[in-house]
Amino acid sequence: MTHIILNAGAVSFADWRAIYRGATATLDPCFDARISEGAAAVSRILARGEPVYGINTGFGKLASVRIGDEDLTTLQRNIVLSHAAGTGDPSPMAVVRLMMALKVASLAQGASGIRPATIALLQAMLQHGLTPVVPCQGSVGASGDLAPLSHMTAAMIGAGEIYVDEERRPAEAALRDAGLAPIELGPKEGLALLNGTQFSTANALAGLFEAEILFQTALVTGALSTEAAKGTDAPFDARIHRLRGHAGQLAVGEALRQLMLGSAIRASHRDDDPRVQDPYCLRCQPQVMGAALDILRQAATTLLIEANGVSDNPLIFPETDEALSGGNFHAEPVAFAADIIAMAICEIGSIAERRIAMLVDPALSALPAFLTPKPGLNSGFMIPQVTAAALVSENKQRAYPASVDSIPTSANQEDHVSMAAHGARRLLPMAENASAVIAIELLAACQGIDFHAPLSSSDDLDKVRRLLRRSVPMLDDDRYFHPEMETANRLVRSGAVISQVAVELPGVV
Repeated sequence: MTHIILNAGAVSFADWRAIYRGATATLDPCFDARISEGAAAVSRILARGEPVYGINTGFGKLASVRIGDEDLTTLQRNIVLSHAAGTGDPSPMAVVRLMMALKVASLAQGASGIRPATIALLQAMLQHGLTPVVPCQGSVGASGDLAPLSHMTAAMIGAGEIYVDEERRPAEAALRDAGLAPIELGPKEGLALLNGTQFSTANALAGLFEAEILFQTALVTGALSTEAAKGTDAPFDARIHRLRGHAGQLAVGEALRQLMLGSAIRASHRDDDPRVQDPYCLRCQPQVMGAALDILRQAATTLLIEANGVSDNPLIFPETDEALSGGNFHAEPVAFAADIIAMAICEIGSIAERRIAMLVDPALSALPAFLTPKPGLNSGFMIPQVTAAALVSENKQRAYPASVDSIPTSANQEDHVSMAAHGARRLLPMAENASAVIAIELLAACQGIDFHAPLSSSDDLDKVRRLLRRSVPMLDDDRYFHPEMETANRLVRSGAVISQVAVELPGVV
């Protein structure tokens, strides 16, 4: 298993992706001194006897309530237990583990006042595969992802539940069996752990990682559909895209051109194609998919900065022994990035569905109706196209921007919130929908290409077709379709489709 050493503040996109995919992670020991300095600064600030938010005061609207020294430990425990008020289904374990790693990288920068022992427990839980059960609903994206992060922190103090090998167990027992003990939180530590944008950021990154595979696979299935419809590769000519100048459009046009290079199907109709122009779903792939690539890259830039930043409050500055209250917990950058990713996922699926609809329509594709040799007796791909349409419509409803919504909380102390968590956690379900659409396109496009035998496509595209045909034969007569759709979906989501092509497909980073 891959192991990532976290260089807090400078963790790469590839490392965050690897953690999401299952890699373990620990902090570079060079950050130990910085963590200790932050904790020592909290002690010095407390010794001055001044009221400091989150250290010896109440929270939110109760910030004016002074807490005595004898109650500081209870204060931190209480904020964790009272804020662990999430609801809904448990968040995916991969997302929670990514959230934990993001929190480690944030705390390690010494501005949170956390003690070495506390961050060590969080790392040990990651190492032992102890994943807190974190309900997916309850955060408005400011003042941080309070409820989800509180459920993570509750597990650290022995409350709530922990997944151990996908089995839900009481947190205290799970820690004990792993040779770990619940921690008693010191001043500032509860607030440091539950404040921040790590839940929203983890969900947004997860959506982005899935969108990257989705995007690249859709380039391959788009090229397959173009071949099935005997479309032209002229719209992929680099001269067209240079005149407009968008980097994503240039990259997509070149990838599609390379994917079709050497195709016997394309060569067979290069000089006698009666169509002057293909439908937009074929012809405008560089423009649509290129635009999606550009905004996914923009979102990746935002999320990488956020993943490497510090977003709790107040922030500790050991060099001056100051605790400064600000608003880094406000997840507006993550909310905007999540909205952008949602729109890209929606459009990737939308144009793919139009290609499926084009292929099943003999008036547009010149292929047998619904891609079946015996239309009428057989329905062929009639209802898979309907399923694709349903999934795209569902994604359109989900793509409405979350960041434009705000609802005041905490007695109007927190009067503008980002809704980043809501915007980010919809991305994985949207990616699942779009992946199913791309899987249907894979099936339909390969079916269409089979009608052109003995002519074959390019080497890369034919490898993809053969990959599918190893488990899904050509559809001659109607049969139980669902298992074949599931098989194709697994090929899409696993990255197996894109692994077949030698052409370098443009990535998000």
